[in-house]
Order: sequence, then C-alpha cells, then structure tokens
Amino acid sequence: MIELGRMNRLTALRETSVGFFLGDDDGNDLLLPNKYVPTGLAVGDDIDVFIYTDSEDRPIATTLTPHIQRDEFAPLPVVSVTNVGAFLNWGLEKDLLVPYREQSRPMEVGQWYVVFLYLDEDTGRLVASSKVSRFLDPDVSGLFEGDEVDLLAYEMTDLGVNVIINDRYRGLLYHNEIFRTVQIGDRMPGYIKRIRDDDRVDVSLQRPGFQNVEPNAQRILDALKANKGFLALTDHSDPQAIYQTLEMSKKTFKKAVGTLYKERKILIREDGIALM
Repeated sequence: MIELGRMNRLTALRETSVGFFLGDDDGNDLLLPNKYVPTGLAVGDDIDVFIYTDSEDRPIATTLTPHIQRDEFAPLPVVSVTNVGAFLNWGLEKDLLVPYREQSRPMEVGQWYVVFLYLDEDTGRLVASSKVSRFLDPDVSGLFEGDEVDLLAYEMTDLGVNVIINDRYRGLLYHNEIFRTVQIGDRMPGYIKRIRDDDRVDVSLQRPGFQNVEPNAQRILDALKANKGFLALTDHSDPQAIYQTLEMSKKTFKKAVGTLYKERKILIREDGIALM
C-alpha cells in the first residue's frame, strides 16, 4: 500500500520520457519525475521515496526528504500567506498549507510555528495545523515521574512553555524553572517532574530530586578543575550567574555544593568555592 505523506519503499516498474513509474505489491503505481531519478536507477530496483500530491492533487514521488511527515510534529517557517491560508517551507518544491481554520493564531511570513501534519479525509490532501493540542494524547498512563523524555516547545504562556512530550503528550515547563533560552520549536531533553490528578504533566530540564545531584556535583568539580580550583559562586550568587557558569539552577547548585562539602571535596569560602 502506498502511504501518502510518508516515506515508502517502492519498485521501479518502467521508464518513460517524464520519469520512472514506481509501484507497490498491491499493483498501485505513481510517477517519480526525471529531476528526482537517481543516476543508475533501473527497472526492478527498490527505492525509498516520499509521497505527496502535485499541484493537481495527484500522488507523486520525490527523493527529497521533508522536514515533517504525516502524523508528526515539527517547527516550520511561513513563506507566504494567501486568501486560503499560510504556506510553510517543509523541504519540498510545493509548500505545505495551513488553512485559516487550522491556525491557532494568524500566521505571519518569516515566523516559525510548531505544526502537526495530517491527511484531510474530506479532500485527500496533506495539510498542517498549528492547533497542536487537539492532536496530543490525553492518556498519560505511559508516563512516570522521573522519566527522561524528549521535549518540543510549541507555545509560550503566562505560566511557562507548553511542550510536546515524546511527540505525543502535552506538558508544561514553568518559567521559574527555566535557566536557559527556550524558543518555540526547540527540542531538548527533559524529565517528568509531576503528573497531576487531572493528568496534566509538569516537566523539568533537570533531573528531579537526589538523582540530579550526582551529575551536577561532577559538573561543579569539572568546572573547578578547569578554573584553577576556584569558582566565585556562593549561596548568595545571582541565579543567572550560576546558570551562565554551570548551566544549572541555583537550587541544584546548592544541593550539589552541599554534597561535595559533606564529601570533603570542596571548601566553602565567603567569596566562592574551592577544591580541597
């Protein structure tokens, strides 16, 4: 079966003046235009291609790899806005449409948005939506506190940054727990901090609890060794100064310093910390 909006492995059936016709085991075929035909392709060869529709809504193959595939989330830039909607650059010659009804807010040329690519069953066309929340799975029973996960930032709110967890679930990263620049479209590792009674999920960029201390204690030791055994950081240092030096929160810094002090690996001075 040929799947629209995804990579397919098809077989070269016949060569024509306009390109190769490719087919599957079910007898379906479509065109791979000459400009995408790789050198040396011969009848009977298998080839991986992406399937989408041309300007006349006919399925067509390409050897180009898009930045997003069907049923996936990805950040993409707007290249034009018309009376039918916004068009995104997704790495193919034909831009990807986001109809006005699928825009969480009016899109602007040059701006990036996280979108979900799906097949519109009514029109048979591939379209994108920036209303990503409705495509996320509300059943978070597969998540557990402390899990390491992949995060994709998709929306700024008053509380923090809404993120997509493992390309499937919705999570929230609170502003007061962010100690690095986070922009819409950023992918980053994170951790499940809390799963609330209403199944809302709080996430963190740092491993929660004691598990976070050991690797960060080692990071402090490495930084001390790289700075002649001294860092001008204390419990009273500005949180931003701590992050710029060690890329960790002040709370994590204090825990890690406490661990190192108890292990007698550092001295705590009025002007900073030093190796023993």
